[in-house]
Amino acid sequence: MTRRAYPPRAVVTEVGPRDGLQNEKEVVPTEAKAAFVEGLAEAGLPEIEVSSFVSPKWVPQLGDAEELFRRLRPHPRTVFSALVPNERGMERALACGVRKVAVFTAATESFSRRNTNASVEETLERFRPVLAAARAAGVAVRGYLSTAFGCPFEGPVDPAAAARVARELLDLGCDEVSVGDTIGVATPGRVREGLDALREAGVPADRTVLHFHDTRGTALANVLASLVEGYASFDSSAGGVGGCPYAPGAGGNLATEDLLFLLEGLGVETGVDLEKVRNASRGIEAALGRQLPGKVFRAGPAPWAPVR
Repeated sequence: MTRRAYPPRAVVTEVGPRDGLQNEKEVVPTEAKAAFVEGLAEAGLPEIEVSSFVSPKWVPQLGDAEELFRRLRPHPRTVFSALVPNERGMERALACGVRKVAVFTAATESFSRRNTNASVEETLERFRPVLAAARAAGVAVRGYLSTAFGCPFEGPVDPAAAARVARELLDLGCDEVSVGDTIGVATPGRVREGLDALREAGVPADRTVLHFHDTRGTALANVLASLVEGYASFDSSAGGVGGCPYAPGAGGNLATEDLLFLLEGLGVETGVDLEKVRNASRGIEAALGRQLPGKVFRAGPAPWAPVR
C-alpha cells in the first residue's frame, strides 16, 4: 500500500455538539456549548452539526437550539448545520438561518421504530415535505442512515439492504448520506462489503460520509479501509464525546483528534488545526466535569512529524 492509495484530501464533519452532547445525562449550559462550537469553528472544521430541532420533551439536552444558534458568530469557512425530525423542526431551523439540515432513518425496521416510532418507509415519507422546504429555501440536506452495519435489535445488517435505503435518501433529494456504524460493530472487511454494496446501488463516493463509532476500537481501522476504497468524508466528535441514546451498547464516537492524527500521518489534508480542536475539547470536558476518552486528545500528538 502506498500513499497514492489514499485521497489527497478528506472532509471532516464535527458532530460533537449534537451527536455527542445529546447523549449526556445532564444538560450542558448554552454558553458552554457556544464556546465549544466557536472553538471548533476556529480550528477550521468545514461543517459543525450544532444541535437538533427535535422536541425538548424527547431530547432535553438539545432544547436550547434556537438560543445556541443566536449566540454563534458567522464563520466564513464553516457551515453550521442541524438535525430536523419533521416539518416543525425544519421551520424552526429556517427561522434560525440554518443553511444545512439533516434528516435521519435507519437500515433496520426495529431500530427505526425504537428511534422514530415509525417504519423505515414511513420515515422516508415524512422527509418529503422537509426536503421540499429545504429546496425552496436553498438549504442543503444530509440524510443519516443508522445501523448500516449492525443493529442492537436485529443483529448483522445485509449490506445490500442498507445500500438500498441510502439510495432512497439520495433519490428523495438528499445531497449526501451519512452511513453510520451506530453500535460500533463494523470491521474493515464489513466496511469493504458495505462500500461495495453502496457502489452497486449507485450511491457515489463523493456523496457518502462514513460515521464510525469506536465502541470496540475499530473506528480508525474502518477509516483506513474506507480511504483505500476512495472514500474521504468522515464524521467525528471532538474528544470522543457521545454515543447514541437509542442504541443499547453504543458508545464512543470516533474522536476528531484521533481521526485528524491518522489523516495527517497518511499525508491526507484536512485544513483543520488539531491543537485548536484539543483546546475546544478541553472546554467542553470542563463543562461536563469528567474526562473525555479521545486518545490523541489525552496524550497529544507525537512531538515529531508523524511517520507516513
